[in-house]
Parts: sequence; structure tokens; C-alpha cells
Amino acid sequence: MEQFQMNVYSNEAFVDFRTYQVGREQCAPQHLFGPAKRNHYLFHYILSGKGTLMATDHDGITHTFSLHAGQGFMIFPGQINMYMADENDPWNYIWVEFDGLRATEILAHTSFRWHNPVYHCGNQEKCESMKREMLYLVEHPDLTPLSWVGHLYLFLDDLCGSIRGADLSEIKVKDRYINEAINYIESNFMNDISIESIAKRAGLERSYFGKLFKKATDMSPQRFLLNYRMTKAAEMLRMTNLPVAEIGRQVGYPDQLHFSRAFKSIYGLSPRNWKKEIQNL
Repeated sequence: MEQFQMNVYSNEAFVDFRTYQVGREQCAPQHLFGPAKRNHYLFHYILSGKGTLMATDHDGITHTFSLHAGQGFMIFPGQINMYMADENDPWNYIWVEFDGLRATEILAHTSFRWHNPVYHCGNQEKCESMKREMLYLVEHPDLTPLSWVGHLYLFLDDLCGSIRGADLSEIKVKDRYINEAINYIESNFMNDISIESIAKRAGLERSYFGKLFKKATDMSPQRFLLNYRMTKAAEMLRMTNLPVAEIGRQVGYPDQLHFSRAFKSIYGLSPRNWKKEIQNL
């Protein structure tokens, strides 16, 4: 019999790491989800049973993965995916849907990629701790926002620390370039910066920098800069009463119309309408 439990959260005030839902499901035989495309990261951990994941890579090629208890899988924003429970031994899994600037940066140092979405436990103690954090979030829907985000950071730390082959203490040389670029964006997003200036700060040629950045973060430098600016804009819209034009200027858009179009491309609403919707929640 299919059993389902899910908690949905709103935590837009937290820019670095936001979570949208957690849940647990004992699936019926051959229960199917998708094909679908997510807007955020979605991690499943399999408690028992088996199933199949089908997911596309960046070239649109679909890869199929047979999974079982003790494994998991990561779905990336924009990735087309479909997954189905086994006919004879359907899986029981827990999941966390999350996003944020730090989430993208941290996951870049793991083995997760569009073509390699499967989780293999390499540290049983960390894996058990990760599972406990996920179950705690499912079973405690009334946590305060701060407690909620704190447990999410613990989950992400356990996830990254338990992945087979992960060595987060030893960042590769190419990752230092990416970190330098991200630090530069964080310090200068309000200015008129270009991808050329970011690449120059990282000490790399623009074309090579773009390829390296996308391989590390699964998004182009242009998209990362846009996301960062619009996340900061959303934070100011929510937390201040500054005029829309002033917020646009503070995130690097002196032209209000250009800013409104950029904001709508990320959030689906104009800055003014988004602020009204948030205030009505």
C-alpha cells in the first residue's frame, strides 16, 4: 500500500540555502513519477526496496540507473527525469528539495553531475547521520525557520561527507579558480562587472573560464551572476521598503525596465508583483 508524507516550507529570507519540501513515501509497485523537470535540487535516499531512475545529461541523452536500498539520487534544476518503483520490491524513500547559492557551490565539490546522479555511501557513520537529519525534518514540521535551516546545513554536511570518493578537504586547483570567481561576484555584483572581468580576476581566458565554471557548477557564469543578483534583489524586496528602481541599481541594473525583465525571468513575476505576493503569504 502506498504511504505518503510531505512538508512544504517557505524560507525566502535565507539566500544561501533554501529548502522547499521534505517527504517520505512507500511507493506502490511500479509507481511512476515524471517525466518532469525540477526548478531546484532534489535528493532522494532509498530506505528499502528498489527502483529505476531515468535522467538526461547536458546533451539531452537519457541515462538509466537501477537503484536499491542504501543508495540515492540527485536531480538537478532543469534536468528532465523520471523514476519508477520496482514491481516486486517497490522502494521506500525520503527526499529533500533545496536550492541556494551555497548549495550550488558546495555540490560543485562533490561527484554529483547530470550524467552521474547516483549516491553511493562511502562513510557509514555520516550516511546514518544524514538519514537521521532527513527523517527528523519529515517528522518535525513545526520547527522554527532558524532550526529548520540549521538541520538542513547538517544534512548537506552529512551528504557531502558521506559520498564515496569525496575529499572535500582537498580542493583541486581548478576549484580554486571557481572559488575566486564566486568570491569576486559576491563582492562586486552591485557594480558593472562582465564575464571578461570575472575571468580576468580568476586569471583565466574567458572561453576556458566559461567551460570550467559550467563544468564545476552546472551553470554558465552569466546564469550564476544573474541568479546571484536576483536572489539579492528578492532579499531586499522582502526585507526593505526600498523603491524597485533603487533595488535594481543596488544589484547592478541602473535601468529599471532591464532589471524588471531580469527579475521576471527568474521568479516569473515583476519585482513589484512578487513583493505583493510575498506580503500576502
